Amino acid sequence: MWRSIRQLPSFSVRTTRTQTLPYSSFHSFSSPPLPKPKSSSSFLAAAKTMPSSTTVIVWTFNGFGNTTRCIAARCMSSFPTPQPEVVVDWNDAVSCSEVGDGGDENNVDDDGTLEEDTKRSIPVRAYFFSTSVDLRGLVEQNKQNFIPPTSRMTNYIVLKFGNLATSPGPGAFISGSDCCFMVVFQYGSIVLFNIREHEVDGYLKIVEKHASGLLPEMRKDEYEVREKPTLNTWMQGGLDYIMLQFLNIDGIRTIGSVLGQSIALDYYVRQVDGMVGEFTDINRGMEKTGTFTMDSKKLFQIVGKANSNLADVILKLGLFERSDIAWKDAKYAQIWEFLRDEFELTQRFASLDFKLKFVEHNIRFLQEILQNRKSDFLEWLIIILISVEIIISLYDLIKKSL
Repeated sequence: MWRSIRQLPSFSVRTTRTQTLPYSSFHSFSSPPLPKPKSSSSFLAAAKTMPSSTTVIVWTFNGFGNTTRCIAARCMSSFPTPQPEVVVDWNDAVSCSEVGDGGDENNVDDDGTLEEDTKRSIPVRAYFFSTSVDLRGLVEQNKQNFIPPTSRMTNYIVLKFGNLATSPGPGAFISGSDCCFMVVFQYGSIVLFNIREHEVDGYLKIVEKHASGLLPEMRKDEYEVREKPTLNTWMQGGLDYIMLQFLNIDGIRTIGSVLGQSIALDYYVRQVDGMVGEFTDINRGMEKTGTFTMDSKKLFQIVGKANSNLADVILKLGLFERSDIAWKDAKYAQIWEFLRDEFELTQRFASLDFKLKFVEHNIRFLQEILQNRKSDFLEWLIIILISVEIIISLYDLIKKSL
């Protein structure tokens, strides 16, 4: 703290904001030179001037006849708004907050919140590499990881890995933890939650031991779930992600069911596309040659494949069956409906059904052609037999007449 010194000259600096003055106005402030204080009693006072076009600095000296002088000065500042009159004396302390430290606390908070939201991201990966999985055998070998079902749906199971003691929910977030979940469906789909990409193969091998009908090419899809406890609504959809206040087991079951159906439906759509392409080639060949070379066995195989694909989509996938969890709770019904719209399950099945009708129409057409071919063969066979019988009868008559 500065101590006052008695009987020493003192002065104060006062700044007053005024409007811009012309250069000629500065002469009105002219006066005899200011007396110089003694070196032993001279003090350097820090003056704090506010931004303006022109600032009038008022010097007041005590000890020299209370002399007052005014000087007009122009100052520049980056402050956007004018400040009130400020007087700085010896004992006045100037805080750093008045000057400004150049930081923006709001931005820091926003960045911190943004960084927090980014960290609470849960990767979701869906795979389809077989047409059937033995769920009972899978549960027997992973009893410690098995989560008992909460609904009547028996075509899938949920396995938990990592920290088995904690359960996801309010206050316990999956993102940023070592907890991961795997939803396995009987028709061959696998949905992984919070599992890093380099760890995926290890979890798929657990299911591969109990899978049958392995496919030559594995289907894959990716999605993202974000946890945000400060979200105003229960859920908010985005492009390739869904944001929830928190993700629990029921949410995992609901999201996994839709993603499992989506990746499996993609496989069946591609199967039907192959059949459509095959019939397209046949029709083009018929257009050029007027006939086709497919035998009945190949056609019957295509018929069986088309019928089995349609049955698998309707019965195995349960594409038109509403989730039991969605029936019980409107929150999860909202998630279920949003994801079905996001992955366009209804539209894709309609496209699949249209392609199957095209295949069915071509099958019926080719079956009629094959049937006509068979009828023609039988007719010619009957004609040949009748002709042979007539020839034999004529031969007998000629032989008897001789």
